[in-house]
Amino acid sequence: MSETLYRLGIDIGSTTVKIAVLDPANKILFSDYERHFANIRETLHTLLEKAFQQLGNVTLLPVITGSGGLTLAKHLEVPFVQEVLAVSTSLETLAPKTDVAIELGGEDAKIIYFEDGNVEQRMNGICAGGTGSFIDQMASLIQTDAMGLNEFAKNYQSLYTIAARCGVFAKSDIQPLINDGATKEDLAASIFQAVVNQTISGLACGKPIRGHVAFLGGPLHFLSELKAAFVRTLKLDDEHIIDTDNSHLFAAIGSALNAKADAPDNGMVTMEQMTNKLNSDIHMEFEVERMEPLFKDEAEYEEFGRRHDSHCVGTGELSQYHGNCFLGIDAGSTTTKAALIDGQGRLLYSFYSNNNGSPLETAIRALKEIYSLLPADAKIVRSCSTGYGEALMKAAFLLDDGQVETVAHYYAAAFFDPQVDCILDIGGQDMKCIKIKNQTVDSVLLNEACSSGCGSFIETFAKSLNYSVQDFAKAALFAEHPIDLGTRCTVFMNSKVKQAQKEGAAVSDISAGLAYSVIKNALFKVIKVSDASELGKRIVVQGGTFYNDAVLRSFEKIANCEAIRPDIAGIMGAFGAALIARENYHTGDQTTMLSFKQINELKFSTSMAKCRGCTNNCRLTINQFSGGRQYISGNRCERGLGRQKNENNTPNLFEYKLKRIFDYEPLPADKAVRGRVGIPRVLNMYENYPFWFTFFNELEYEVVLSPLSTHKIYELGIESIPSESECYPAKLAHGHVQWLINQKTDFIFYPALFYERNETPDANNHYNCPIVTSYSENIKNNIEEIGRGEVRFRNPFMSFLA
Repeated sequence: MSETLYRLGIDIGSTTVKIAVLDPANKILFSDYERHFANIRETLHTLLEKAFQQLGNVTLLPVITGSGGLTLAKHLEVPFVQEVLAVSTSLETLAPKTDVAIELGGEDAKIIYFEDGNVEQRMNGICAGGTGSFIDQMASLIQTDAMGLNEFAKNYQSLYTIAARCGVFAKSDIQPLINDGATKEDLAASIFQAVVNQTISGLACGKPIRGHVAFLGGPLHFLSELKAAFVRTLKLDDEHIIDTDNSHLFAAIGSALNAKADAPDNGMVTMEQMTNKLNSDIHMEFEVERMEPLFKDEAEYEEFGRRHDSHCVGTGELSQYHGNCFLGIDAGSTTTKAALIDGQGRLLYSFYSNNNGSPLETAIRALKEIYSLLPADAKIVRSCSTGYGEALMKAAFLLDDGQVETVAHYYAAAFFDPQVDCILDIGGQDMKCIKIKNQTVDSVLLNEACSSGCGSFIETFAKSLNYSVQDFAKAALFAEHPIDLGTRCTVFMNSKVKQAQKEGAAVSDISAGLAYSVIKNALFKVIKVSDASELGKRIVVQGGTFYNDAVLRSFEKIANCEAIRPDIAGIMGAFGAALIARENYHTGDQTTMLSFKQINELKFSTSMAKCRGCTNNCRLTINQFSGGRQYISGNRCERGLGRQKNENNTPNLFEYKLKRIFDYEPLPADKAVRGRVGIPRVLNMYENYPFWFTFFNELEYEVVLSPLSTHKIYELGIESIPSESECYPAKLAHGHVQWLINQKTDFIFYPALFYERNETPDANNHYNCPIVTSYSENIKNNIEEIGRGEVRFRNPFMSFLA
């Protein structure tokens, strides 16, 4: 045992393990950082082995920190320190000038404020939006990793508004942009900007980030463009940026600095003893509930396979086919599918591929392959597109038809079972339940704000554990103790999975648990059934996610049914579109679809522009094709397409109301003898502004009204928003008041109105909602200039009752 006492800091994060060995002078002798892919013990053992080889059998004072470290610390009998304390210790020792530290980890985000010797921290709670795992998920959408995202972001031209509160919302923003041809460079920079906005608005919650700012954690250490986005948004100069070496290891360094030789439970060990402790398995009791296995044995699985192998579409050999063909293309959220059928509905060709960030290029590849196989006397006589990119595909290739995907899916399902009364479709980030009545689509239930457990989530989770999707799915089939994730959002699932990992759950248990969760989410959160028998008697399941036998088995066990899974479950949208094309064809029709030569010569480019037709300033994605054709998306009205808005001159009552309420001419400065009053265009002012304008106008004030809401107005007030859970109109109020402060009016008038006018005497009440009633108090308590008394802010509690 060596005489010198070294300190070992171990940081077990949600996705990585970090270690740092310090000498008595606080010099780092060894440090490393590695993803653990849920194998925390093995990863830590590997890192300590490296340290052993470099430093020898030194004597250590170990301390563990991190979100995944408490349970391990107990079993290793090593002291544990809370990670905020560890990070604070590092900063006070290595960067004492720091006023604010922003730290992003795999699933954790923190802002730590240092004020007059006091430490205040803001941490993410149940949401992992805007963290490293969020960045990984977004990177996978455009077929790269976090470092690839960083390289793309270096060459961005413009930024999109993307939600970062949750990966699900962000996917909903990003996917249409991908399908419309937005560049990876712009998307990458927009993702980083979304992380910045989430951190500032969601974590700071009204407490401004001022002074010297340190950036910590793996994402901010390795991703230069993410750090640049923070610097840009916070308007920091070089003097106020705290650059530190090893910023990704600050929690590990801080835990080492907290090691105390004189503590009675210091846990002093040699490096050899520490590695030996990690050599043995660490068994932990189950806290996360477990479920019954999907299959009890191989025989049960083989019977399951035989039953589902019977639902097959007829096929034909395209190279040997002669006659008319019908093409269907399904441009989905993450994949592009194509199906070519003959007049009897036999499948001649199928295509299924990830979009790789460009659905157009993927579709062109499929069409070139089809034409290369098509015999001279076989001809595509009609074509149809469906899915997210339906309009883009139709415009690019001049297809004959376009159809909403629910109808396309019904056509495909009815081909396999004409009496189908329910279709359950689970795709990359969509869930659909289509109820059929009298051979017609009766109702459609879709996932709206949540895609937890969909295909892209399972894919991302598999990658995070270093598994392919196929191997991850196969592991689930004979899992002995599937973990019960319930009907939970992605973030809660991650947290519960992490807990199960700490308890020693195998990857197979996690995969089986996710398979159960997919179905529970679909049935109980999306479709909201209390009893699975409500679905119907003839159920067809489809979508790429149902290729996963574990997901299909979970559905049959939970719904207590035997479903039909066609052998082409993943391309049912494209197959249905082809059937629609076949139905719409009449003998002698000439297709408008591009020929093989035209597709070979087809070139396209994507550019971005802002429509200046009105104050909406819609961000347009312009896809230009050879031959002068173009397809424009992102427009909210006809002006973005170059056409006249409202050609039929239909009265726009919303526009009329907006002008009627706010188009008042304020007094000129020379007649406004009492000065200038600012009124924010927010919340109840959309009803009451005429009254207040007239009131102050008669008193000879110049009324200054804040402008229409824009994203820039929102960004003006982002620092003072105290809660992520407020409604967006309330969040906008901060920007409007800040705008008025910048105009230097004599005072700002924003009353708190608890009773609105009683416009309907028979109504039970005429209260305003709590936000409207008291939001001016929130403004008064959270905007710095008002709190310091620099601005006169008048917000009397009033009522229109009298």
